[in-house]
Amino acid sequence: MTARPVLGAVEFVLRDATRPLLVLGPSLGTSVAALWQSAVELLGAGSAGDLDVVGWDLPGHGSAPVPAAEDLDGLTIGDLAAAVLGIVERAQARRGDPGAPFWYAGVSAGGAVGQQLLLDAPGRVLGAALICTATTFGDASAWTARADLVQAAGTPTQVEGAARRWFAPGFLEREPQVALRLLACLQTADRFGYAAVCRALAGHDVRGRLGAVGVPVIAIAGEADQATPPARLEEIARAVPGARLRVLDGVAHLAPAERPQAVAALVRDLIAGRPAA
Repeated sequence: MTARPVLGAVEFVLRDATRPLLVLGPSLGTSVAALWQSAVELLGAGSAGDLDVVGWDLPGHGSAPVPAAEDLDGLTIGDLAAAVLGIVERAQARRGDPGAPFWYAGVSAGGAVGQQLLLDAPGRVLGAALICTATTFGDASAWTARADLVQAAGTPTQVEGAARRWFAPGFLEREPQVALRLLACLQTADRFGYAAVCRALAGHDVRGRLGAVGVPVIAIAGEADQATPPARLEEIARAVPGARLRVLDGVAHLAPAERPQAVAALVRDLIAGRPAA
């Protein structure tokens, strides 16, 4: 595609270049604010915190505008990664450190974008937490079929299945407000934006390429994740030199919402250069 997709940008905390910058990415069907809300304060992004944190939203999701057709035609994960760099550049212009490297943490589709950033912009990423994601997302025809269904009938067709995939058993009953805010994001996401990201995920395949990554990486898996099981994160950890794997018990596909304390601690350890607990 020639046009850069228009993403949403969320400034959780943006102050100045004296603090590391962490960029957060969402999962398909969610907004970055809804997914990371419970973890952001724990990441040290409060008024007295030691990190600056910005996030981005997929086309037609969360803070992103309804996309134009020309912004979606042939959309790839590489296109999303390039657009994320644009968001980072704007944030860094305000911080006073344009072009500086940053830290990254992304979930599922956001983790695919993180892998692409590590490959396409190696000098810009200091390290990455790749969460509930994969080097490839399985059968491309299944993604194309989902894209066709959503484009024709809307994202509400996905709510029931997402409720099963996204959360470990018992989470909906324990944390109904968290689950409902995430499912509401899916229900209101733009059908064309969602479908375009499905097709981009169908084409995502970085197998055999991650050995070129030369920065710290932690792969975080959910023990109960059916969409991207722990074996998919183990594949990433084996491929990236020196990468670590952490599997969170009782967690499915949206780890920052299900276990915000654990995810925040692992991301902070990555930034501080500490071994994963």
